[in-house]
Amino acid sequence: MKISYNWLKQFINLDWQVEKTAELLTDLGLEIEGVHSFTSVPGGLEGVVVGEVLECKDHPNADKLKLTRVDIGEAEAVQIVCGAPNVAKGQKVPVATIGTTLYDKDENPWQIKKGKIRGEVSMGMICAEDELGLGESHDGIMVLDEKLKPGKKVSELFKIENDTVFEIGLTPNRADAMSHWGVARDLRAGLLQHNKSLELITPSTSSFHVDSRTLKIDVEVKDTELAPRYCGLTISGLKVESSPAWIQNRLRAIGLTPINNVVDITNYVLHELGQPLHAFDADKIEGKKVIVQTLPAGTKFITLDGIERELADDDLMICDATKPMCIAGVFGGEESGVTEKTTKIFLESAYFDPVSIRKTAKRHGLNTDASFRFERGIDPNSCEYAMLRAAILITEIAGGEVTSDVVDIYPKKIEDHQVVLNYENAKRLIGEEIPKETIKQILTSLEIKINNVTDGGIGMTIPAFRNDVTREADVIEEVLRVYGYNKIRFSEKLNASISTSQVVEEHRLQDRVASQLTALGFHEMLANSLSSPKYLNLSESIKEEHSITMLNPLSVDLSVLRQSMLFGAMEALAHNSNRKMKDVKLFEYGKTYHNYPDARAEKKHLTLIVSGSRTDDSWTNANRKSDFFYFKGVISALLDRLGINSYEEKDVQDDIFSEGLSLYAGKNKLVDFGIVSKKVRSHFDVEAETLFADFDWDAILKNVGSNNFTLSSIPKFPSVKRDFALLLDSDVSFGKLKEAALQTEKNLLKEVSLFDVYTGNKLPKGKKSYALSFTLQDERKTLTDKQIEKIMKKLQQRFEKDFGASLR
Repeated sequence: MKISYNWLKQFINLDWQVEKTAELLTDLGLEIEGVHSFTSVPGGLEGVVVGEVLECKDHPNADKLKLTRVDIGEAEAVQIVCGAPNVAKGQKVPVATIGTTLYDKDENPWQIKKGKIRGEVSMGMICAEDELGLGESHDGIMVLDEKLKPGKKVSELFKIENDTVFEIGLTPNRADAMSHWGVARDLRAGLLQHNKSLELITPSTSSFHVDSRTLKIDVEVKDTELAPRYCGLTISGLKVESSPAWIQNRLRAIGLTPINNVVDITNYVLHELGQPLHAFDADKIEGKKVIVQTLPAGTKFITLDGIERELADDDLMICDATKPMCIAGVFGGEESGVTEKTTKIFLESAYFDPVSIRKTAKRHGLNTDASFRFERGIDPNSCEYAMLRAAILITEIAGGEVTSDVVDIYPKKIEDHQVVLNYENAKRLIGEEIPKETIKQILTSLEIKINNVTDGGIGMTIPAFRNDVTREADVIEEVLRVYGYNKIRFSEKLNASISTSQVVEEHRLQDRVASQLTALGFHEMLANSLSSPKYLNLSESIKEEHSITMLNPLSVDLSVLRQSMLFGAMEALAHNSNRKMKDVKLFEYGKTYHNYPDARAEKKHLTLIVSGSRTDDSWTNANRKSDFFYFKGVISALLDRLGINSYEEKDVQDDIFSEGLSLYAGKNKLVDFGIVSKKVRSHFDVEAETLFADFDWDAILKNVGSNNFTLSSIPKFPSVKRDFALLLDSDVSFGKLKEAALQTEKNLLKEVSLFDVYTGNKLPKGKKSYALSFTLQDERKTLTDKQIEKIMKKLQQRFEKDFGASLR
């Protein structure tokens, strides 16, 4: 939000430096994000001087150009080529000298340089008023008073306003500060704490009067919940034209473009007092009646920007007897606005329900100065005051007279609310005792009415414009921000108690896993939770009826909440692949969203996606592709790091995988992982084999174990290794063999590993060969051959019995 310092000084007569004012506003919670200068004439006419045309003759090489010799107050006159039809000898004219910077209509700078025009030297430029920013005429050069002396600065001849503009990062709760009046009120309260007591000057409306009652517009509010207060009056006989310079300068300073005097005044009052206003052309109001109501869903309405919009059944509209004229509090209509032909207006000032305005503005993708204020909550008690202020300005500037009584429909007054402040609570929350008289002074300066004072606290009435102050804690915060956070002393001693907890802290667990993954070469990614409905066709496990669809999507491709995190990961993979980044390892923490018949659900996930080589190319490392078994090793290491050592393997059932596994801890599925199906890869134009893992993070949290370990000395006695070459059915996994072996010999068998797999043509159909290595060790003594043979015999028998294995 932009605030003009000159405008601010109309409310509070302050002579502080800009830097001090900006610092105080920031301390008050109105954070200054930037400060910049404004000049009513771009460039301030710097370098433009009065010149006297001493000689004017036709250009020898151009029919429409003149060759002039101009006295600009220097030792010698300069030659300037001029194309204006009205340039003549003896005139006093504005001359932009060499090096002067001028600005075009869009305020883009360009510099005057010495040059040649059709072969003749030109040492400057004789200017028209639009070229100097002093008007819009380009019919000819600007002719000045003949009494002026050559060389005089043109900037001294015109009233150029210089201003400083504050960029305030306004927080959503501070609806009361969305105007120069509101900022001035806060600034005055802050100045009191710096021993500067200044009066808050508010515009007077005492001169308002009704001139006649010749144009009555009836008003009917059909929904007083959506429009609790609605005011209006008519003004007739006005003339729509450009606004005076002082209003244009105020609006331009805060980034607004002047339109015409009536519209500019409504904008002026909006930024002055924070009350949005709207002016309707009274001659375009059918039936001389204004109806505030909602319309049936699907009703078409063309707004000021020429766009036809389809209304919802809860969009509040301002209508006449036959048609809608304006989206209440958001945007005006194309057919009811003020034009140069307008001579009569109906001036509206209202308080609309903030939630209703916010929904309407978001639904139609509109963000206007009016909706910005209405949806945060304006002061319901300033509606009439702001309207009278605008009416006075309109009759003074645009002429005309007030031709109706003030209509004010306010059936149920929005009451101020009561709050009690306890001094002890204030001391406890602030951490320091603020003098009671200071607290009362601060509250009074913020226009909070003090009803009663006791030894223990203060009873007060909070004005309606402070809709963010509803609790005792809010009042304490107001006291503290005005008193000054920087005044609160901090103790040099910090006391804290340390407690131990056995509860698994999720964020620490995530950090632990993230650290391990980054050590393995993974990078963390963050995809959008919004996804495309086209992805629903890529998997039968994703149901369209379970989708949660956005009511007002930014685009079709971002119109549903994701049910799977695979597609965001595939988008990231494709993005990298298209930029020659073929070796990709990514992980992401996130949620999926589901609309089940009985309830909606959010599920937490950790996902991994891998494609390309395991490591970067190097002369020391062979280029090894990331395959299923490498990926399984990464997942096993993660589960081990989480203390989950016992789980069951099952074939994956999700069709996003062409092959893969699901790991279960009891009935809880921990993770699905495998090779992404060709159908999914083709959709994203990814040719390389892609591995994807989807951890159910909620199941992980339920099953996470401790990584407690015990230290023991290195065994003194050697270990022994023995091998088996087994002929097995193709469906027997190494995991089952390992589990059976460890169950058979629980004490002396320390490790089982698979070091060779053979599935060649020399084996019977449906068979494969596994070469297993068994590590045996007794920590108390050296194993004998007899013991070893006995153990190996037991293992052989177990494999033959359970798996139909035979030794090769």
